Amino acid sequence: MEIESILLKQRVFFATQQTKSLSFRKMYLEKLKSLIISNETLLYEAIYKDFRKSKFDTYTTEISFILKDIDYYLKNLKALAKPKKVSTNMVNQLGSSKIYSDPLGCTLVIGAWNYPYQLSLSPMIAAIAAGNCCILKPSEIAENTMKAMSQIINENFPSEYLYVYEGGIDETTELLRLKFDKIFFTGSTKVGKIIYKAAAEHLAPVVLELGGKSPAIVTQHANLEIAAKRIVWGKFLNAGQTCVAPDYLLVEESVQEQFLEMLRKYIKEFQYSPDSDQYTQIINQRNFQRLTKLIDQKKIYFGGNFDEENRFIEPTILNNVDWKDEIMQEEIFGPLLPVTSFKNYNSALKAILELEKPLAAYLFTNNTEEKEHFTQKISFGGGCINDTVMHLSNDHLPFGGVGTSGIGNYHGKFGFEAFSHQKSVLEKTTWGEPNIKYPPYSEKKLSWIKKLL
Repeated sequence: MEIESILLKQRVFFATQQTKSLSFRKMYLEKLKSLIISNETLLYEAIYKDFRKSKFDTYTTEISFILKDIDYYLKNLKALAKPKKVSTNMVNQLGSSKIYSDPLGCTLVIGAWNYPYQLSLSPMIAAIAAGNCCILKPSEIAENTMKAMSQIINENFPSEYLYVYEGGIDETTELLRLKFDKIFFTGSTKVGKIIYKAAAEHLAPVVLELGGKSPAIVTQHANLEIAAKRIVWGKFLNAGQTCVAPDYLLVEESVQEQFLEMLRKYIKEFQYSPDSDQYTQIINQRNFQRLTKLIDQKKIYFGGNFDEENRFIEPTILNNVDWKDEIMQEEIFGPLLPVTSFKNYNSALKAILELEKPLAAYLFTNNTEEKEHFTQKISFGGGCINDTVMHLSNDHLPFGGVGTSGIGNYHGKFGFEAFSHQKSVLEKTTWGEPNIKYPPYSEKKLSWIKKLL
């Protein structure tokens, strides 16, 4: 089996200790950066073939993230890898304590199709920055980007260190039968459960970046103009095929009509159309058909048009949506925005609390008390107050889910830690030790032990 042979070669190579060298890691990070820059045209062409993503969107939401990640690790790798000295308690005096960040070994990254470069290469970059070998399995749904990544990496890196494995469900199943030291998966909750179960067979630790219905709340205390502009951008970016896109809106009843009109205004202003650089296709026919079935013609406030041949769905607002409606039963992952209203802010929070914990949550308000209740009462992976999506762009914030929206996190130092083992080492002097812990025991010794512990 080809991939089993490659994994075996990676185990042998990791055992040589070469990947632990900071100069080795930096050398290959710099090489990857150079290859990404020199192959930008290839990357643009591949993703356009998959779902007509523009150069602008590809750079801002994919390539810039990858280059930023590489630059972060090149700048901070020495500090991240340096053993951390921590306090030593009384019973271990005279001694010193340190935490070492150890590479885990041979890692597997399974990427997602919606941001195929960013969600494949960013975790892979964190894995190699932490000193691991890595096999990357991009999503076959975005076939052309998968082939582009395979070409760039497999032609320029030794397979015993870094390798892109092409294929679909059968190849992923084959990978999951093998023992890895860490598995990183981005995708749906349904598939995440399959990954988790397979990893358990080998007691392999996992990071699962999943999804869920991410709410956005707009209260009467919000700057409605800014809220509408930022929600329209965050929702319809990548035609709504974004795991942290606002999945549904909760709008305070007193400003609902005014706010809906603002949403309509910005959708028109941003010029989303089938041949526009501002918009992308739905990735495939299966997802196109799934989404069009969610459009309730009776509840369309704006949009609702679609073109099956071009896999285009117009940005669509559905108003007065009920919690029992089909569109509220699953993550939408497309350009459909259901809106429901609330009279009381606490009732809106209560409605969110009755659902599974989302990957993201957003609040638009300038009211301090509303902000405090949002952050204290609602459990979610990450989010924003008075913006959408942009929390992903801050290296100093961990990105990940909670509950059914994910396990673990990454970005910046959190990505380095995700692919490292925190190894504890206590070093003791060989002089000055009392005999208090050694037999024979006595009441006097026990008395001193109680005081020390």
